Amino acid sequence: MTMLFHDSLALAPAQNFVAAERRTRSLLIVGIGLQVALALPSLTAFFVDDRLINDISVWIKPLKFQASLVLMLGTLLVLLPLIDVRTRTGRGVWLASLMAVITASGEIFYITLQAARGRASHFNVGSPAEAIAYNVMGAGAALLVLSSLVIGLYILLRPRPDAPIGLRLGGGWGLVLGSVATLFTAFALGSGQIDGPGHWVGGVRTDLGGLPLFGWSRSGGDLRVPHFFATHIMQALPLLGLSLDRFAARFARPGIVIGALVCLAVVGATFIQAVQGYPLL
Repeated sequence: MTMLFHDSLALAPAQNFVAAERRTRSLLIVGIGLQVALALPSLTAFFVDDRLINDISVWIKPLKFQASLVLMLGTLLVLLPLIDVRTRTGRGVWLASLMAVITASGEIFYITLQAARGRASHFNVGSPAEAIAYNVMGAGAALLVLSSLVIGLYILLRPRPDAPIGLRLGGGWGLVLGSVATLFTAFALGSGQIDGPGHWVGGVRTDLGGLPLFGWSRSGGDLRVPHFFATHIMQALPLLGLSLDRFAARFARPGIVIGALVCLAVVGATFIQAVQGYPLL
């Protein structure tokens, strides 16, 4: 990641800024399109396929991930213009975007494939091939998050001169803090060191009867809760920055600092709650 970031700073910018920026944006749009293209058959299958994993439809997980990855790639696409034009048309931003699209596509392809096979995609080491695929998917997910971290650093360190301060700080710190918190919670979730493999901590080890819409356990702790809040710092802080620019521009800097601290506090509190075996609600 460090090489990727410094490589971009040293490279001469593309001569045709418009064409170079269009290539990067097109790349992210294609990635979003792949998620949507897989979501349509997944949604159809959800209504006609009665197979279950953890007592809920095999197609719920693919649909959740497809929606989440559309949001993640869409966030990168929307925030790219905050980067200085010479940097955002350079190789570093393009490679970070390419890494995001490849890893997101690989992850969702495997999750959807396993759902079609009626097999779990996560915590499934039932066969040598599935064990390898699970580990590869984990490495890909880490690279996907790191690509967001790189884009966040570009926004903070190489911003567009006239970028609104609230959105710039919210976008940059949202991606950086969201990425770090996501990696931390993902490691806790995937390592199996807290009450064994799976997202449950205590309670009944089933997804049946979970919190509406989210599916989080209501009988014990659920490590997906802090992971959710960590990931969506990437959207929460940019939205806060956008609001501050519009309604209270002179408070943009302290507002983002307070917002960041609140976000991290929420992740920390829900993580402690989950580890202690208590449901969110």
